[in-house]
Order: sequence, then C-alpha cells, then structure tokens
Amino acid sequence: MRLQYQLNAAFTLLLLVIMAITGFVIYSLILNLLIQDEQRQLEQKGEILVNVLDDAFISRGNLKEFNEFLKEQDLQLFLYDREQNSVLFSTLPTPVVTGLFMNNDFKNQSEELWSYGNEKYVTSRILIVPKSLGLELILLTPLQDLRIVQHNFIQRLLIVFLIGAIVASGLSYFLTKKLVTPLSRLKLQLKKIEKRNFDEIVPIESSGEINEVAQSVYEMADELQRYINTQRSFFQNASHELKTPLMTIQGYAEGIKEKVFNQQEEEKGLEVIVSEVNRLKKIINEMILLAKLESEEITYHTERIELQNLIDKVIERAIPIATEKNLELKHRIEPNIFIVGDEERLLRAMLNLTFNGIRHGNSTLLITGSLKRGQITITIEDDGEGISEELLPHIFHRFVKGKNGETGLGLAISRAIIEQSNGKIKAENSNLGGAKFTLTFPFKE
Repeated sequence: MRLQYQLNAAFTLLLLVIMAITGFVIYSLILNLLIQDEQRQLEQKGEILVNVLDDAFISRGNLKEFNEFLKEQDLQLFLYDREQNSVLFSTLPTPVVTGLFMNNDFKNQSEELWSYGNEKYVTSRILIVPKSLGLELILLTPLQDLRIVQHNFIQRLLIVFLIGAIVASGLSYFLTKKLVTPLSRLKLQLKKIEKRNFDEIVPIESSGEINEVAQSVYEMADELQRYINTQRSFFQNASHELKTPLMTIQGYAEGIKEKVFNQQEEEKGLEVIVSEVNRLKKIINEMILLAKLESEEITYHTERIELQNLIDKVIERAIPIATEKNLELKHRIEPNIFIVGDEERLLRAMLNLTFNGIRHGNSTLLITGSLKRGQITITIEDDGEGISEELLPHIFHRFVKGKNGETGLGLAISRAIIEQSNGKIKAENSNLGGAKFTLTFPFKE
C-alpha cells in the first residue's frame, strides 16, 4: 500500500476512534445533564406555584380550592401528605397514580427517579409552607421525554460528526498528498543517482524535514559524483605514475640484456633502474598507507601530545633539508597546548606538509600554533609561488601534484591522518606569497 493511502487510512481510523469515544461519552453524560436540568426546571415551577399561594388559601380546610387551582396548571404533579403517607391530589390518571404509589417509596426524599411499568419519571419535591401542614408538592416528568431529546441531540451530533469527518478526510487527503508528492519526486531523483545519471538530477519543491532530506540527497549525489570522478582520476593517474617508471626500467633492462649499451651507459642504466624501483616502492607504499588510512584499518594509539614537542620533532627532521636549500625555518608555538592523537601519524602528516613547504618555498617557512576560541590552530606557510586557482580545490586529491611535486600522495595522506585525529585541514595562499595550510583540532582539557 502506498504511503499516502496508509496515512489517510491511519488518520481516518484515528478520527473514527476519537469520534466513537467522544460520542459514547456524550451519550452517557447527556441524559444525566438532561435529568439535572429537568429537576431544576421542575423545582423552579414548583417554587413559583408555592409562592403564588396565600397562607390563608393553603390549609387543610380548603384543600378543595387548592386542588382546583392545581388542575388549572399544565403539569404532572402530586399533592402528597407526608404525615399520613397518602396522595391528596394528582393531575395524573388514577391507574398511574396508584401504580407509582405502589412501586415507589414516596417517603424517600433522595429517590429522584420513580418507575412504573416500563416508564420512569424524574421527580422534584417542594415542601409547602407552613411546614406544619405536612404537605409536599411533587412534580414529575416522564424520562421518555428526556430520552427523545437525548436521541435528537445525538442525531444532530452524528450529522455534525459526519460532516466533520468528510471535511477532515478531505483535508487529510490534501495534506498527505502535499507531503507524499515531494517524497515520490525524491524517489525518482534517487533512481537517477542509482543509475549514476547525476546530470539529470533536478531540485524538488518541499519544506521542513523533507527539504532537509532532499538537500542531504543532493549533497550525497554531489559527493558521490565527486568520489566517482576522483576514483576515475585516481586510476588514470595511478596507471600513469606506475607506467612511467616501469617503462623506463623496461627500456634500460632490455638495452642491457641486448648489449646495446657500453659499460658506462650500463652503469648509468642500472642507477636509473634502482632509482625508479625506489620511486615505485615509495609510490606503492604510500598508496597502501593511504588505502589503510581511508579504510580505518590502521590502529590509532591516541595520547596527549604537547604541541611544542611535536613541532620540535618536525623542525629537527626538516632542518637538514631546509639548510641544503638555504631556507630558514621559523616557528611560534604557544606553550601548554596539548593535542589528543597518534603522535607517530601526526608527525608524519606535519612532516609531509613541512617538506612540501620547503620544496616550494624560496627563503622562509613559518610554523605557528595557537589556542583560540576552544580550538587548536596550526599553520604551515611558505614564501613560494603559492597554489594556482585551478589546483586549489583539488590539492588534497590523490596524485594531484603541483610544480616540483613528487608522488602526489603526501597531501592526501596528511588529510587522512588529520581527519582521523578529529581535525580539519584547509589550503589557501599565504600572505608570505606561497601556500598556507591551516590545521584545526578540538581542544580538550
């Protein structure tokens, strides 16, 4: 069953349950309310009758005149003598009077409903002043009259419920259709993603949580498309990076085998073969390391690392290369800053970034570390040529190399290590003129 029909069915069932419970409660309460209201009305009528009578008029000597007065009232009532426990007068037929008197206790003041046969009566009792007379006026209304009112009220209520149910069902259909339609359209976009037709994806009009889901789907599609393009580029670049040294090795090896080189050329060829083998070995090792980092196969030994000590180790390892290139290493690190991570992995990431800066810098490499607004910020910047605008968005992709780059995997490895350490890395151009890499880590006490 489609979602729209399921929502409509659920809403309609819920509405029917609520209406049934509401109707049952109202049906149960309405009769009690009608009885209470009828008793109040009978009491008011009885009090009016008693108040209009004169003290001289009401006496045991002139009951005949009093009875005549009561006959003129369009009411069902008794004139009851409490002292003698007898009915002195009634506007009801004699069989009904006899039946009521025989089946009910007239002396019981708390009995509000009297029964006779299949009929019940609502009663209201008013004591006639002066109390010494011992007379009581009892007014009655058949319960059947109230049931007729109850049934009429319930019929009208059912009509209202029916109209309300029709209107509510219409609104439910409209709202669920408005809710489900974007989901159906989003389903079509997901089918396009499944078939990798990323260029055919179009935004859908929606709001609320559905809009958030749709936005997440679009972002997922963009990321998936980027990933597929990156993988395609990776295989192309990897094949190129591996093919070039292999062809060089093959060429020299075949030349040496066929004795086409003299001794000096053979020695040079062997040196080239060894160099290319080492280069291949480095590329393969870095590819394996990057694959492990991205698949989380490497176990991280996290610990508290003082940033000053970490940078000192980076400087110690980078000084020989910087000195060889006549490049000055500068660093400004705030004290008492600690990073939680794997020291060996973080050291490798920092060295990759530092060697990259030394390779591209002209005279200066600056490393800074500070704590601001609850996060640790580390910058590594040089005064070289910087990063081109075309290369900047892809600088951390695998086999993406700038000028004088080596394997094109160093920055990708650095990013993987930093992200595994709950950090972030960003590349931009520095005020010094070269590249600037900014690393941020959460600060923990």
